[in-house]
Amino acid sequence: MATLEDIARVLGVSKSTVSKALSGAGDVSDAMRRSVVETAVELGYSRIRRGDEAPRLAVFITNMGYASQEDFGYEVLVGFRKLAEPAGYQVSVIPLERELEARVGYDQYMMQQNYLGALFLGLSPEDPWLQDFETCRTPAVLYDNRVSGNPRISYVGVDNAEGLRLAVGHLKTLGHRRVGYLSSPLNSYVYRQRHAAFFQALWEWGLPREESLARSGPRPEQCLPLHLNALLEQGCTAVICSHDSLAAAVLVQCREMGISVPEDLSVLGFDDLPLCQAARPPLTTIRQDRAQLGKSAYCALASQLEGVRLSTFLLHPELIPRASCAPRSQ
Repeated sequence: MATLEDIARVLGVSKSTVSKALSGAGDVSDAMRRSVVETAVELGYSRIRRGDEAPRLAVFITNMGYASQEDFGYEVLVGFRKLAEPAGYQVSVIPLERELEARVGYDQYMMQQNYLGALFLGLSPEDPWLQDFETCRTPAVLYDNRVSGNPRISYVGVDNAEGLRLAVGHLKTLGHRRVGYLSSPLNSYVYRQRHAAFFQALWEWGLPREESLARSGPRPEQCLPLHLNALLEQGCTAVICSHDSLAAAVLVQCREMGISVPEDLSVLGFDDLPLCQAARPPLTTIRQDRAQLGKSAYCALASQLEGVRLSTFLLHPELIPRASCAPRSQ
């Protein structure tokens, strides 16, 4: 196990300088602190000594609920812990705040807090640490976000292409020949993936695939009436949504517009959140097994810690048919 002396010798600085840099002392320059942290990670330095507390992993969460079973992140955390804790790791769940990301870099924070690696849930394109992941040396696993070019970063998620093939295939089997798509803004990796996968699935199933069949917007309550009318005017008899919350909003909007689901329009979501069964009517969706996502994230992180530079870990999705989709009305 590397020591402070090892880091100091590699950099040609004093042991006290290394210690100050790792502890965040203010009298060390940012350039020196960055060099110390990078060297420490490269050498495998840890403040945890053998025989002390168990090694630590972090799960950072932002823009995602995780406190109750109704929340998407809850089962992901359960799955992660089911493998990490029996393997001897302590797992800390940390709400990620922009102030922290702006104040300290990812490698430096992980070194200061004695974390060996981390899982990230709910990152948005605006999170500062996404740039850190391009060059960081501390292993990280990103759910539904992908950073190319850094072998220490892994991506875990569901196979979106397979999910959209299942969705479009189900609707075609029910007799639908014009299918529309509604999405949240395409500024995130996962929504861009699903948007592209929708058109690929239309092509594979031999259905029309004009660009106008896919619509996106920031606030469902503002854009849904416009988008739904546009899709209906094009003859769409079914709509796939990029996530379940949007699909649930579509169900509400249909009731307000006098559109009967599924008699006039079939609606299909993505994720299989608990709200799907409580929706009116219950929502057909593409299921992500959230507990398995958590377990997969641990497997990816454990591989990274063993020096296996795993790039992508995708799970198979599952179609969950419910009452929001029906055969096309003749």
